[in-house]
Amino acid sequence: MSKIKVNSRIVEIDGDEMTRIMWQMVKDKLLFPYLEMDLEYYDLHVSKRDETDDQITQDAANAIRKYGVGVKCATITPDRERVKEYKLKQMWKSPNGTIRAMLDGTVFRSPILVKNVKPAVKSWVKPIVIGRHAYGDVYKNAELAISGPGKAEIVFTPGDGGEPMRLTVQEFDGPGIFQGIHNLDASIRSFAGACFTFAYDQKIDVWFSVKDTISKTYDARFRDIFEEEFTKHWSDKFKEANLTYFFTLIDDAVARVMKDEGGFLWACKNYDGDVMSDMVASAFGSLAMMTSVLVSPHGYFEYEAAHGTVQKHYYKHQAGEKTSTNSTAIIFAWTGCLKKRGELDNTPDVVEFATKVEEATIETIEAGIMTGDMARIAEPKPKNPIGTAEFIDAIASRLHQKQ
Repeated sequence: MSKIKVNSRIVEIDGDEMTRIMWQMVKDKLLFPYLEMDLEYYDLHVSKRDETDDQITQDAANAIRKYGVGVKCATITPDRERVKEYKLKQMWKSPNGTIRAMLDGTVFRSPILVKNVKPAVKSWVKPIVIGRHAYGDVYKNAELAISGPGKAEIVFTPGDGGEPMRLTVQEFDGPGIFQGIHNLDASIRSFAGACFTFAYDQKIDVWFSVKDTISKTYDARFRDIFEEEFTKHWSDKFKEANLTYFFTLIDDAVARVMKDEGGFLWACKNYDGDVMSDMVASAFGSLAMMTSVLVSPHGYFEYEAAHGTVQKHYYKHQAGEKTSTNSTAIIFAWTGCLKKRGELDNTPDVVEFATKVEEATIETIEAGIMTGDMARIAEPKPKNPIGTAEFIDAIASRLHQKQ
């Protein structure tokens, strides 16, 4: 059987631990037998990032800038324990945060629905898409731990030589901590535009939520820019398409979303989106049942698994124990990437193949062949969840029948 040719280069970004194991399985069993691909490979294993002083992360982001489309495996963001475990030079920053900042993108995450897994929130009957601003806030912060009494300030020194602006954060009587965060009008505006564009294309409403009653400057700036962008560029289009834009406080949005049927895009600031996307994924079934794509206003796309590196399963794998790890999000990262590459290259056979892979995956789960995370919540429950490799093998078998 002749292989389908992917005409343009794809940036492949490898990762860590159990997701790295599954990453290779997916390529070997679902992709390489059918596709001829030109992959620009970057190994973002935490030891490689340490070895290159994290330069390889920047190189990967620049490659996506060059070729337009990339696909990324989950990676470790090291804490103190990870520094010890992998003997790292330092606690390197989140590679996702670095790549997102360099591409100036918005992350859209949407649950992958299957008929035999019902959402934990009974009112949810349609997908809830999380639009996460992928720049700034706590992910690009400056923070200090202080050892004793003193004054913590934020200072802005104008570039034109004007008088510095200062605000006192806190007069400390003893040890404590403080941090500074920032954002950019241009990035917030791109975020708003990306959310309205995505929702208009998908024909779904937009919710946007911040805490502007407390953060009367920072969060209020997000609110104002969203309102400006909607009024100037989207109000008439949304009205014609019978779509709505709804703004509310983040806590009110959380209360409302638990009673809504879904079917909308929930636009969130960086940290809120990080938390809410995991909540939505888990409530719809599993963290491994979530698509994730970084969309840049400059025309770059990066697809990834929305979950982490599955550390506990990796330790079991290292010990020679059987694992039952769900690779669905990894598979859909690759299929999303291939669909976008096919669309940009005008190669419908690539798009069709990626669609078949997705169909084979969903059909496998709906047939009751699934890993442990899904088996616990499926209706009816399968008698025995299958292992990591067996799940991918079952999908490969169905995919072969579709060729």
